[in-house]
Order: sequence, then C-alpha cells, then structure tokens
Amino acid sequence: MTAAPRLCSMPVLSPACFVRLAWVEWGPETAGRVVVCVHGLSRNARDFDALAQDLAGLGWRVVSVDVPGRGRSEWLRRPEDYAYPFYAAALAALIGRLGVDRVDWVGTSMGGLIGMMLAAQPASPIRRLLLNDIGAFIPKASLERIAQYVGRDTRFASLAEVEAYLRQVCAPFGPLTDAQWRHLATHSGVQAEGGGWRLHYDPAIGAAFRSAPPADVVLWPVWEAVACPVLILRGSESDLLLRQTAEEMTRRGASASAGTVRWQEIAGVGHAPALMALDQIARVREFLSGEEAMKI
Repeated sequence: MTAAPRLCSMPVLSPACFVRLAWVEWGPETAGRVVVCVHGLSRNARDFDALAQDLAGLGWRVVSVDVPGRGRSEWLRRPEDYAYPFYAAALAALIGRLGVDRVDWVGTSMGGLIGMMLAAQPASPIRRLLLNDIGAFIPKASLERIAQYVGRDTRFASLAEVEAYLRQVCAPFGPLTDAQWRHLATHSGVQAEGGGWRLHYDPAIGAAFRSAPPADVVLWPVWEAVACPVLILRGSESDLLLRQTAEEMTRRGASASAGTVRWQEIAGVGHAPALMALDQIARVREFLSGEEAMKI
C-alpha cells in the first residue's frame, strides 16, 4: 500500500513579495526518479492523486504542485502577477529545492505550458515531458469558453453543490465515477468566510481573460526549442488542442527532428483528460518508463 502523501511548502519570490508555494509528495524522498505534476488553470495538485499513487508504487517520488493562487498555495497581491514568467520561475525554484538534476514533467493544460517553457530552456532539467491536452497553438474560441466561468467568485451552499457545479463545468474531463467526482469536489471546494463554500482558487486568476479580448495563442518558437522526448495526449473532443496542432507538433522542432515526439488521442474526452482512469494512467506510466511504442 502506498504511504500517505506529504504536504510541503516553501517561499518563492513573486514580482511583489514572497509567497508560499505548496505541493503534495508521494513516494520515497530518496527515489532516483522524480515526477513533477502540474495542473490546469483553475485546478489543483490533488487532481493527480490517482496517478501519483500509481507512480509512487513503482518507487518513484511524485511531486504534485499547487500553482500560486490555487489550492494550498498563497494568493498573489496583484492580479497581473498571475503570469507564466512567474509560474516558470516558481517551479524552477521548486526543482532546485528537490535536490535532483533531472525530473519528468506531467502537465495538464496550463501545467503543460509551464513545462514546455522550462523544457525549451538550454540545459533544462526536464528529462521527459508529457503534455496533457495542450500544445503550441491555442485557438481563441477555447479561451472564450474558459473566460465564461474562470475567476467568478461563485458561492455554494454545500459541498454537494460544488460537486454538481464541477460535473457541469468539467464535463469534458470525460466519464468519471461518483467517487472521482467527489474527490475532485472535496479538493476543489473550501469553506468560505461567513458560511457556505467557494472554489479553492483566487478569483483574480481570471483577470488576464478580462484585460483584453481573447486571441489565438501562438507558441511555436517555444515548442521548436524543446528537445526532450515528448508525449502529447489529446482528448478526441478537445477544442483547445486541435488535431492539426498535435500533428504539426510531430513535424516541427527539435524533438520532432530527433524522432522523440508522438501524440495519442483519448476517445470520448474533451479538455482535458482527467488522468484518473486506469487506461490513461497506464499511458503516462509507460511513457515515463520509456516502454511505450508511442504510435500515432
């Protein structure tokens, strides 16, 4: 049986002040293999509990991060500081804290973008990169959809209402069991001051969506600098990672030139696969183990 997770935190320097960065660790602290898992825009570290328990069962150390403003990590003083340069710096500091030279990276949506940015740097410590439903091009239509709900300070009367809300907003995650939805709700809701429940993130993370009209996001120069082995997972119904983007990523950039980038599609899922189903966990485990055929 996998041991209970360890709750950890450390200070990181934001543009305005130091804040606490929190994460959850599974597996032995002395393990030679370390996997860093980073969630999507409004999610949190506990999304990876099922995956982390599986990988920790291999004797690996798994570090699931609450990006600042989410989960147990502190909120930032200024909404404009919720930006990728700070996220990348904070996660680079965490890698330094872990005391290892190399890590594997599993990133869902926003977490994948952070991983891509770090993997694109010279002498990057990222050994293998798994991008979960994110790529080098993001269409503005998908950002317009996300802008409809992210950052709203919605209040709920009960945890059951939080779960009902997640079942609606996160329906593209795919078919989850009642226990899995309850797990997400338990870690996505927090009791609010004055009573009731709210979502476990700073509503200010949505400021970027309100500061300017949504536009396509083009990250091909970043992607083309990534040289490590990469597996791209795409939900077959995703509106954020288009099929043509995934296909083009296998033809462009350093990883593509080395023949070490592939993509796989998960049927019946949109943005983004929850990585809670056994078959999805197996894909991650096989890629990180270097055992997968990685067929397109």
